[in-house]
Amino acid sequence: MRFGLLGTGPWARTTQGPALIDHPDTELVGVWGRRPEAAGELAGELGTAAFTDVDELLEACDAVTVALPPHVQPELAIRAARAGCHLLLDKPVASEPADARRLVAAVEEAGVASVVFFTLRFAPEPAEWIAEQREVGGWLTARAQWLSAVLGGRESAYSASPWRRERGALWDVGPHILSVLLPVLGDVTDVDRIAAVRGPGDTVNLLLPHVGGAVSTVTLSLTVPPEAAVVEAELRGPAGAVRLPERDRGVAPLAFGRAIGALSEAARGGEPHPCDVRFGARVTEILAVAEERAGKRG
Repeated sequence: MRFGLLGTGPWARTTQGPALIDHPDTELVGVWGRRPEAAGELAGELGTAAFTDVDELLEACDAVTVALPPHVQPELAIRAARAGCHLLLDKPVASEPADARRLVAAVEEAGVASVVFFTLRFAPEPAEWIAEQREVGGWLTARAQWLSAVLGGRESAYSASPWRRERGALWDVGPHILSVLLPVLGDVTDVDRIAAVRGPGDTVNLLLPHVGGAVSTVTLSLTVPPEAAVVEAELRGPAGAVRLPERDRGVAPLAFGRAIGALSEAARGGEPHPCDVRFGARVTEILAVAEERAGKRG
């Protein structure tokens, strides 16, 4: 499958680009970025071509992978779908539900395949754990935390990200937690019952009612001190208590390679992947309601 890479930031540089180069069933045709000089630099690192015209890149590809902010991604992804390209999208798929719905409509109209890359859904151990807990079922409650020091004092390539600083943990790491909870506990069907309370910095606390009656509590932050950082999830029910395997920070390129394989399978006529654009749009809808409930950041 011939891929184009849209975006030149740290995610494109450290995860998406290398995974596309290393995957045995892909060819990286080229890179496009909003800053041509950055696209040229990244293309040189990856041994491919830099494109200044995004439509020329789309014409040369079977699929695109997107490493762009959520307010930029929808328009380019819609453009790619209309050009007949399958889509490997980043989370969240959009920063506004209306844009996510337009993206879903474009994918459906074009008949292209889509996968949204939620790291924990494609990393081997967490993905296996999620599938196992879904089979067990009967969970009554869940508690999840993703507390990061990306904006709280830890050196990170993502610390300068304007959209992360503006939208905070709810939109950056919130999608990852929802990608774990929704397949296990079911959808958040009654969004009017979502509760959200802000804490220090960009910290936000959520109370989510799920379709089967289970309730989950979620705490998200990018602004905790490094000593307080943690990623964890715990389920409780008749089967007892189980915890999400500890996150492996180095697993992202492997997980992204698995996402490439999932998109290839869907593009060959397989079943839509559970993490397709429709799931991504639902996550966006839930985040938007939670943000409304939480109110503006102080």
